Amino acid sequence: MFSQKFRLSEIPSIVKGELLTGLAGDVVINDILIDSRRLFKADNTLFFALTSKRNDAHKYIAELYQKGLRNFIVSRADCKIENYPGANVILVKNTLDALQALAAAYRKRFDIPVIGVTGSNGKTIVKEWLYQLISPDRRVIRSPKSYNSQIGVPLSVWQLEKDYQLAIFEAGISEPEEMLRLQQIIKPTIGIFTNIGEAHNDSFINRQQKVGEKLKLFTKVDTLIYCLDHAEVQEVIIRSEILKSIKSFTWSKKQNADLQIIKVLPESKNATRITAKFQGNQFDITIPFSDDASIENAIHCWATLLHLGYDQSAIASGMPLLTPIAMRLELIEGINNCTIINDCYNSDINSLSIAIDFLNQQSQQKQKTIILSDILQSGKSDVYLYGKISELLEKKGINRIFGIGPAIQKQADQFTIEKEFYKTTEEFLKLFSFTRFQNEGILLKGARVFEFEQISQALQQKAHETVFEINLNALIHNLNYYRSKVNPTIRLMAMVKASSYGNGSFEIANALQFHKADYLAVAYADEGVELRKAGITLPVMVMNPDGDSFDGIIGYVLEPEIYSFRVLSQLEDAIKRNIIPRNKPVKVHLKIDTGMHRLGFCGDEIRRLIARIKANSRIYVQSVFTHLASSDDPGQRDFTESQINRFRDISDKIIDALGYSVLRHVLNTAGIIEYPHAQFDMVRLGIGLYGVSPFEYDQGELQNVSSLRSIISQIKKISQGETIGYDRAGVAESDMLVATIPIGYADGLARILGNGRGHLVIGGKLAPIVGNVCMDMCMADVSGMDVKEGDDVIVFDHDRSIKDLATEMGTIPYEILSGISKRVKRVYFQE
Repeated sequence: MFSQKFRLSEIPSIVKGELLTGLAGDVVINDILIDSRRLFKADNTLFFALTSKRNDAHKYIAELYQKGLRNFIVSRADCKIENYPGANVILVKNTLDALQALAAAYRKRFDIPVIGVTGSNGKTIVKEWLYQLISPDRRVIRSPKSYNSQIGVPLSVWQLEKDYQLAIFEAGISEPEEMLRLQQIIKPTIGIFTNIGEAHNDSFINRQQKVGEKLKLFTKVDTLIYCLDHAEVQEVIIRSEILKSIKSFTWSKKQNADLQIIKVLPESKNATRITAKFQGNQFDITIPFSDDASIENAIHCWATLLHLGYDQSAIASGMPLLTPIAMRLELIEGINNCTIINDCYNSDINSLSIAIDFLNQQSQQKQKTIILSDILQSGKSDVYLYGKISELLEKKGINRIFGIGPAIQKQADQFTIEKEFYKTTEEFLKLFSFTRFQNEGILLKGARVFEFEQISQALQQKAHETVFEINLNALIHNLNYYRSKVNPTIRLMAMVKASSYGNGSFEIANALQFHKADYLAVAYADEGVELRKAGITLPVMVMNPDGDSFDGIIGYVLEPEIYSFRVLSQLEDAIKRNIIPRNKPVKVHLKIDTGMHRLGFCGDEIRRLIARIKANSRIYVQSVFTHLASSDDPGQRDFTESQINRFRDISDKIIDALGYSVLRHVLNTAGIIEYPHAQFDMVRLGIGLYGVSPFEYDQGELQNVSSLRSIISQIKKISQGETIGYDRAGVAESDMLVATIPIGYADGLARILGNGRGHLVIGGKLAPIVGNVCMDMCMADVSGMDVKEGDDVIVFDHDRSIKDLATEMGTIPYEILSGISKRVKRVYFQE
């Protein structure tokens, strides 16, 4: 590793910035940081305060300074540097430009082959498979996960070290002119253009423009590797005349090419033999996959290896060893109140750090455990590698490690935390008692050959084969989308009532807390108590407190909604029972009824309410709010505006009478979009957070968060005239094929969907539900479909919208999400 990457004194000229203060001893910068939550070591780290429509990292400078960080690049001259004595602060026009400029300057230090990969699909798979194929012979660095953005690429390039022999970086764009910036950072010598698809079409005039933009990554490569069969790519390459200045290595199934594909034949259900001609000779490879995307990705890798000069026999021996690439981290409910994070397909030190960060987000368990296999083909000595891992685990707060594999076992003495080591996975499963895992977060991180799937199965809470998947990336995308719709000073309250609309309480709350939501709201006090027990420290509003819950509300520092004098009296009684210091009064949220006519104080009650509040110094009004009745109905706009005006008048009176600052909030998900003038001090985000917009015109901005899926348990041939299910309600009008699926009304699949009213997606087609929906299962007509037992069944996901299912049920998405039973296993994943 470089002893130093840059001296701080070098950086202002590189990033075109001005040193405002500092240069104490001209510190060495070895690490860069863009996320304040991921600080590893404060020494020798430089923080870039990135800004966007949705966030401004300047607000985290004070927090980082308190943690010992002293080096900052900022774009705001008003960041009060006088509050940070001893800090080194560089002012630039744009912090993202500065990050990219520093990474580009660092890239110039290396004279090694660099493979740049772009395209609409397959970038990450091609990069990871090339790593699997090349790393046994060479020291290879590649982008972590899918770090291919304007921010991810600089972070990837920053990982370069002098002993690497080859680098593989992927690049993705969503708008014109972005690729030129990435080209200057990556400076690839070899290019791979995978394909062109639909992603980000809206940002480009047409697909030809998108191809042309992606092609800018390769303007200065020595060789471009691509498939001639993608007509749009080939057309733009020819028109651009790029091949006049660079070489190409092509492959094709249809025409003459450097690598001419002759046959693609299935060898088994999960294996494919590919035959091709290269330089007049015929060769075969076999890959352990059968889908078209994997075949294309493997051929890209084949072409690349041939271009690099690999012997065909070495290529043929490596291809069958390719393993699936886990594109996500899974969070699963485990035995004995444990949380399991499954990252069994990746095993390298870069992805290990990412996975540990995800583990540390799970505040519901204080004990953090990692089960780690040998890290294979790292290119480093075991002494150095496991020494670095030991340092990483200690710095990241991991409590204990179970090491599996001969290499890590030999380095046991390097680990200072609680530890146990086993030679094989089989030995671990045989000798270890899983009852020893109690109330902890467990990260599984293993190379494929160690088959950690066996450990994952042993750790998981047993459940049936219906699974509710929650995409945490999509959740945060939606959070940030609504954040971008409000002014930067406006706070955001996230609704996590009803177990976060069925998506899970503390798992969702953890993600929201990590991503800096300002408030959470639950329906009942016990929900808030559970969040506190799980380590959630955000302020939590309880929307429906009752007399028996106020002691818990006070004890766990929750903030009740006060909507009537009866509830206020219950709080006053609880205050008398509990010792409440004057300087720590109970924070409350006053609800005003402005027309919803459900809960809340009416206008004629406000004078009396103010008097009661002012008479009790142990009560502090944190906010005043109201509930809009029809913010999603354009036909009710006048009524909604009247609610907003009525709320403004009443809240003004309350705040004037109290004589201190009080938050005000009125807007829900629909209101955030339709009534931006009424943001006041805070907004409440509900169903939109979970990927459902009240408006069709806005739905495309959101990402689907939840997917409910099952499998086919059994397939039966039913003869004409026979009946299916309880009450013989399903009747075969002709010979038919019926699939039984293990999901019923006890899981959340409403009984009303039976007898042809509802549909499930099986084999990519809609299959009508036949007969009555049972408690634990249902049946579907799969006649004429190419399906088999064990195949996936989709109730709803990103393609089959929950809104479509709600229409079939005659209800709303809220009811479906909140009605999914707790017995359905939740799997949370983060890509």
